[in-house]
Amino acid sequence: MKSTATTIGRPEGKTVAVGVDAGSRAIKIALLDTRTRAVVATGSCDQGINQSALASDLLARLLAEQGLDAGSIAATVATGYGRHAVAAADRAVTEITCHATGVYHLHADVAAVIDIGGQDSKFIHLGTNGLVVDFSMNDRCAAGTGRFLEVVAQRLDVPIASLGEHARRADKPASISSMCVVFAESELIGLLASGTSRENIIAGVCRAIAQRIAAMAGRIPAGKIVFTGGVARVAGMRDALAEALRHPVTVASDPCMTGAIGAAIIAARENGGSE
Repeated sequence: MKSTATTIGRPEGKTVAVGVDAGSRAIKIALLDTRTRAVVATGSCDQGINQSALASDLLARLLAEQGLDAGSIAATVATGYGRHAVAAADRAVTEITCHATGVYHLHADVAAVIDIGGQDSKFIHLGTNGLVVDFSMNDRCAAGTGRFLEVVAQRLDVPIASLGEHARRADKPASISSMCVVFAESELIGLLASGTSRENIIAGVCRAIAQRIAAMAGRIPAGKIVFTGGVARVAGMRDALAEALRHPVTVASDPCMTGAIGAAIIAARENGGSE
């Protein structure tokens, strides 16, 4: 099992709130000082069959690295696809609420959030104090998600982390007519056979995903739009979204952790409960 952990600071006291984002690809955890609301530490590990055990092991390690133990936890909130499977959680909260809360914590001037994860994509409109006003979501197919980009990267034999670099070298982005993973894969094969470069294909895919998000978004707010989720790490996607939305897009300062941070903030505010 691969895992990563980042220590950001240590709380002066022994009270922490825990946010667990049990996503489709990875489990992310954030520890928050309940007094200062400062992020103490974050960590992640690959998702697996027994996600509750994986989350418990990751949490124990993060606490130990901070000189804390389970008795230091004030409350735990879980979010993401597997939120109801996290046995240690006091409460389960939707990822829409948690991503909105986490992004607002990192970017207080945010007006909307674009969240593109492994299996779904969302456009979330925010109001006063980062509260969700409205949202649109695609969770019924892989179109416009990280899974779609994974398939593209595999078919073109390009590391997913390098997709943005390839897209920047495009001189004539390809037109991708199908956003269904099954049909799009066949379309990619046809484009390669016709001599279309990988760079132009990748740029075309990023543009097609961005256009789908723009269509899903509806009204575009005048304020700051923040891009979060694993796909935010693909450099070419931010530029493609900005072009499709005709509006600047900012990548969240910690795009993979906003859900976990938001869950930890809710845990600190409410000290448990149920939803």
